[in-house]
Amino acid sequence: MVSTTLAATSFSLLRNYNANVRALAANVRAPLQHSINYNSINFLLPLHSRRSLSRVSVTNNEEAAAKAAALNAGSEAPTIFDKIIAKEIPSSIVYEDEKVLAFRDINPQAPVHVLIIPKFRDGLTTLAEAEARHGDILGHLLCASKIVAEKEGILDGFRVVINNGPGACQSVYHLHLHVLGGRQLKWPPG
Repeated sequence: MVSTTLAATSFSLLRNYNANVRALAANVRAPLQHSINYNSINFLLPLHSRRSLSRVSVTNNEEAAAKAAALNAGSEAPTIFDKIIAKEIPSSIVYEDEKVLAFRDINPQAPVHVLIIPKFRDGLTTLAEAEARHGDILGHLLCASKIVAEKEGILDGFRVVINNGPGACQSVYHLHLHVLGGRQLKWPPG
């Protein structure tokens, strides 16, 4: 009798926990119409669920930023990268030549995370805008990624990423390459 009661109580607690986690996950996926204080519920969740919540929150922020940036994508207004090229905004420059500028990302996703940008946009806000006339600069960006990897000591293992459009979380509409390395990179990437 005691073991039956204990089993029923354990099952009931597990069922209630699962229902709470499902309800919480539904709130996280729902559009943010009200504020939820996730810190107050962290004690209810195991560590792996808390990590998942923080990833969902960061992902939602990145997606929102990408969607907001896409609204101004067609504009010829200077981007933050144009201001970095003009040295109006400071950056940690890794490599520079007459065509490209490479600098450390302010939100690194790996021990080495360098952005490489063309100094002249020439209509290249996204890779989808590339035309045959852009072949030289696109090739130069890839060659620069090899130079950056060499300078950063990651030539034995690095990844080059181009985010294209809001679906790929492109947040600055000035074509740029991410050079990532310095740790074991996983596959699939995202």
